[in-house]
Formats: sequence, structure tokens, C-alpha cells
Amino acid sequence: MRHAREARPAECCGLLLGSATTVAETIRTPNATDDPNRFFIEPQAHIEARREARGRNLEVVGFYHSHPHSPPEPSTTDLTEASYPDHLYLIVSPATDPARIRLFRLVGGRFLEVPFLAVP
Repeated sequence: MRHAREARPAECCGLLLGSATTVAETIRTPNATDDPNRFFIEPQAHIEARREARGRNLEVVGFYHSHPHSPPEPSTTDLTEASYPDHLYLIVSPATDPARIRLFRLVGGRFLEVPFLAVP
């Protein structure tokens, strides 16, 4: 949520690290697009984050980005550009107070919402 608020009015993005059942941490990545209503994870940052995760016995289990002005629902663009089947896709919307977060898994070319428990 902090990253989403800091990046406003543009979208933020990053990677989710963990295991099959847990997201243990996030890694912020630069948004490589100038369009404030889109995100594109900078490729070199993506590679470096994967190396860092492997070095710490973690996996990249998914990705996150924000929708600064709209609800945390996958857009048509989000689905079209999602290219990691069975990975998690977390969307943060700081447009409301409190901010809203939803989590999805890309399965069979569709986003399916995944229930989650946030632990501080």
C-alpha cells in the first residue's frame, strides 16, 4: 500500500516473493512506462529480483501493481499482458480510505480471485 500511495498518480509495480502458500515479501521495481495508467516491470529489475529471491531460497510467486484511480479489479489490459500462468497478481487501490487490496491467480487465461489473510 505504501508503494501505491507514493507512486500516485502513476501506477506502481513489483514482485511477490515467497512459497506455494505464502507471500513473504515484496520487491519494488521501476515502472518502465511513462503512461501513468499502465505498468511495465523494468526487465533488468525483474531479472535481478529473481536472482535475489533464488539466493535467499524464495520464489517469485507473483506480481503486484496499483490502480491509483479505480477499484482493484483486473483490467482488460492486465489480463492481456499477464504472461505467468499460475502466478499471483495483487492489485492495490489507494483510491479509497482505507486502501483496498485484491489477489488473483492467472489460471487458464482468466484471473480467479484468491482469498488471503494479511499478517502485519
